[in-house]
Amino acid sequence: MKVRSAMTDIRPEGPQVMGTLNAVSNAMVALHKEQFGRGPMSARSQFAGPNTLVCVLEEALLPAERKLVLMGEHQRVREGRLAFQAATADEFIAAVEQIVGRKVRAFASATDVVQNVVFENFVFESDGGSDGNAPVTRLPGSQSESS
Repeated sequence: MKVRSAMTDIRPEGPQVMGTLNAVSNAMVALHKEQFGRGPMSARSQFAGPNTLVCVLEEALLPAERKLVLMGEHQRVREGRLAFQAATADEFIAAVEQIVGRKVRAFASATDVVQNVVFENFVFESDGGSDGNAPVTRLPGSQSESS
């Protein structure tokens, strides 16, 4: 089975896809560092079908947030993270569009405060291909165009 990559229709473990996924993970870590002052301990991005990308960030909570979780203030931490997503969504979307070269249709961030994991979820506009194996139309100025 093939998956839609950032450059062409290639296998999911191909170097172009892996480079794109690593770039997305690095961008998510950088944005978290910029916004929170520290980034997660690890990040992993994967395509989840032809139009979806998920980045899983481990150990992403701040020390103060972890203390709130220990106090049972789970909802307070979730609400803070939700406010952060609303304030910075454009930056996360722009970074992923630049790297992947596709227009993001929807973005949502979710946090499992007990397990200290953040999920950054992106849904791309369909390129008209029914199975996700069609070559991708690049956005102007996307990363692979300049490479």
